[in-house]
Amino acid sequence: MKAVLALIIIYVGTFFLVIQGASQNPVQALPQSNSSAGPSNSMDATKETDIRSLMELVGARDMVQDGASNAIEQSREKLLASVSNNDKGQAFVKAFAASYQKKFDVGQVTEQLVSVYDKHFTQEEIKGLLQFYGSPLGQKVASEMPKISREIQSATRAAGNKAAKEALAELKQQNPEVGQSARLGLGQSRWQQRRGQQQSQQSAQRQPPQ
Repeated sequence: MKAVLALIIIYVGTFFLVIQGASQNPVQALPQSNSSAGPSNSMDATKETDIRSLMELVGARDMVQDGASNAIEQSREKLLASVSNNDKGQAFVKAFAASYQKKFDVGQVTEQLVSVYDKHFTQEEIKGLLQFYGSPLGQKVASEMPKISREIQSATRAAGNKAAKEALAELKQQNPEVGQSARLGLGQSRWQQRRGQQQSQQSAQRQPPQ
């Protein structure tokens, strides 16, 4: 059970690392290091085979792809807030998202996970995890984990936004001169706000005069 819980932690942790790492550095979505080449040559061949079988059972590649998709969406939202509010700006962001998707190497990240599993689990534990994830309960854990990861991320973001807003409001009251112009940029992007304003104005213009 300890090994199962540890794997779940790695699963969720990897999901967050993919999102945070990619969204913080969209030009280089993957870290450039010697570890990017995949598992080391010193890894036992039997253990490596078992790890790859385990990754297949838990859907590790799908997890990385899901994390990449979320990272792309986060970067897209940030970019929308900074480009011109017109069709060219929207086309630019769309092209960025498409290029980002092509450049994010899901296979390379998945290969790096082999070394992560090797570092955290013994060969005996890997075999135990293979047995667990080969069971009906293990398969349910694997299928539900991406949903759980997304819900954890959503809950964490909501709680973080709430705490940030409350902290800023409190500090503004304590020091209004310094904090009066402070903004967090949470919620809708400037693009979304401007689009909403434009749509409201266009709707008002289409209404017949009273």
